[in-house]
Amino acid sequence: MVLMRTDPFREWDRLTRQAFGTSVRPAFMPMDAWREGERFLVEFDLPGVESDSIDLDVERNVVTVRAERPVRHGVREQLAAERPRGVFSRQLILGDNLDLDQIAASYRDGVLRLVIPVAARAKPRRITVDTTADNVRTIEGGTIEGGTVAEAQDTSQQAVTVS
Repeated sequence: MVLMRTDPFREWDRLTRQAFGTSVRPAFMPMDAWREGERFLVEFDLPGVESDSIDLDVERNVVTVRAERPVRHGVREQLAAERPRGVFSRQLILGDNLDLDQIAASYRDGVLRLVIPVAARAKPRRITVDTTADNVRTIEGGTIEGGTVAEAQDTSQQAVTVS
């Protein structure tokens, strides 16, 4: 089998596709993200990347993923170069409802998986109201948003427990 180069603009086309990507093969790392119950899962495709070249950083609510597929050096004739090489980086801006201190990461078969749990403060809570037979309890100005009571005023001075 013989490979022949007949297109003089092939190398230029390859460089522009590698720099800017295409709809079929983007220049950044492809990602899937979804929610399963009380956690979010994110998977990045990083085939051919060594696990020790993957770097995860969390700063405030931004997760940065960096990985490198090194450039091959040496004396050889390149016949095809369709896989992008170099450093790849992607940032995810996460909401305040996630627990960034409990992020878990695993790398298997060229797929980096992040598991990000929902923060306890973002989970719905049940509020129980304790009343006595002689005392009437009223809560004024309270609205319930996402399972929490916002701006509630207790006029009877009785205990409200949140579980």
